[in-house]
Amino acid sequence: MSDSSITDSAHPCLSCGACCASFRVDFAVYEMQAMGGTVPNHLAVDVNGSTCRMRGTEQVPIRCAALTGQVGQQVACSIYELRPAPCREFSAGDYACHIARARHGLAPLAEGLVL
Repeated sequence: MSDSSITDSAHPCLSCGACCASFRVDFAVYEMQAMGGTVPNHLAVDVNGSTCRMRGTEQVPIRCAALTGQVGQQVACSIYELRPAPCREFSAGDYACHIARARHGLAPLAEGLVL
């Protein structure tokens, strides 16, 4: 989910969460709190010594351990301010967003709604 205006109660990500329940989230080990980063240690697993993965995205069905709520209804990221780079770089309304929403039976966001 992108940074812009996520606290706005009308933000489409707050009623979606499909991205958090569709994709594996890998990131550099340096983003872990133990390495001076922000991602809480208990929410990630080691992949290969230089890469970590958010818990819940290493299995099927995918559901990030930091996601709260029900996909397509009302959701939130429990570590939004601490989330790793792939989550910070994800944009509502882009191609990957449309793929994630389709996987969960949700309609694509309106054209031009990339936030």
